[in-house]
Amino acid sequence: MKSIQELTRKNILELTAYSCARDEYKGKEAHVFLDANESPYNKPFNRYPDPLQQSLKKEIAKVKGVKEECIFLGNGSDEAIDLVYRCFTEPGTDNVVAIEPTYGMYSVCAQINDIEYRRVLLDNHFDITADKLTAACDEHTKVIWLCSPNNPTGNLLNREEIVKLLQSFEGLVVVDEAYSDFSKARPFRLDLHTYPNLIVLNTMSKAWGCAALRLGMAFAQKAIIDTFNKVKYPYNINELTQRQALEIIKDPFEVDKWVRTILLERSRLAEAIHMLPICNKVYPTDANFILAEMTDAEGIYNYLMQKGIIVRNRSRVSLCHNCLRITVGTKTENNELLAALRHL
Repeated sequence: MKSIQELTRKNILELTAYSCARDEYKGKEAHVFLDANESPYNKPFNRYPDPLQQSLKKEIAKVKGVKEECIFLGNGSDEAIDLVYRCFTEPGTDNVVAIEPTYGMYSVCAQINDIEYRRVLLDNHFDITADKLTAACDEHTKVIWLCSPNNPTGNLLNREEIVKLLQSFEGLVVVDEAYSDFSKARPFRLDLHTYPNLIVLNTMSKAWGCAALRLGMAFAQKAIIDTFNKVKYPYNINELTQRQALEIIKDPFEVDKWVRTILLERSRLAEAIHMLPICNKVYPTDANFILAEMTDAEGIYNYLMQKGIIVRNRSRVSLCHNCLRITVGTKTENNELLAALRHL
């Protein structure tokens, strides 16, 4: 692969990062803070939060098996997605390659940053080949976007093909593992030391039940994380989010219990939906949702909405004609969904 310096935008390489007050005394003892024009009242929320979230990263490192220096925390995974474009792609010149269908923010951020977005259709099993993806690349391709387990299809992508990309592609390979906690596969974040061009995304929104916190994670080698930290806004993760995330991440066993319950409900829900006459097919899933091909997805979606039950109609997405994406809820929620569907 090319070095991180070669991949980084010239203006970003030359950028002098904003130095905030909390960076300047890092590592020193301090108790009187008269540097940042904060109010001395309303403690502890009168103080700016730690810009690098060091206490939180220390706990995340233990749970995720990744060095602290290899962790970036963002305002949702969307911040990390946007930073990939802002740090490593030249507007109006570079392009990225992504699987299709997949998570929509990769495309949205490409448009915002004026980057050509090249879609490579998955095969009939919703899977990839490295050769097909690299065939879409040229000398201006900086990033390949992968989501595994993929959204909206729910399946893991072929690991061997991802490894081929990591070994052969000169740019960055981003593997979004937002749903990896619901899969038994080895997460790619544990292989950062092997692949210097790998960026792995993760989130507190799914298995950790903290979507409201808007806390996303990116794992990569230190040179990439340092570039993200150079470009991000100084206090991108607020104090309330940091405190709440610290509380929940200290109890991973409770989260494991949630995941096991969701997986049991996923199996039950998939089987029950598959037996319905209005269902043509339920696709295999490694995520906390089910993709089901229905006889009339649009009509069923509208019917459920009238019942106050919201699912996602993916019929207009490539390869997902007549498909609904259904998140696995609680047993009570799932039963309400099934009862409504059985009346059709």
